[in-house]
Amino acid sequence: MPVNIGGRTYYRTAEVYGMLGVSRNTLYRWLNKGILGVTELRDSRGWRLFTRDEINKLRTAINRVIKVDRHMTSKM
Repeated sequence: MPVNIGGRTYYRTAEVYGMLGVSRNTLYRWLNKGILGVTELRDSRGWRLFTRDEINKLRTAINRVIKVDRHMTSKM
């Protein structure tokens, strides 16, 4: 369930990887590679929170990976 803080909506990790259709491990691997940069917000339990903009940035990264993979596969 999204969290509203200061008028902005934030999503927890489980919601984000579900929305993106990737595994939890894949999401964390991308975060460790710095796809979103160093900015991060956490709730009182220390759980990472994501904005819609961050989710869209991740979705763009997914689309780039899929396009490259399809391009490489079609050349084989």
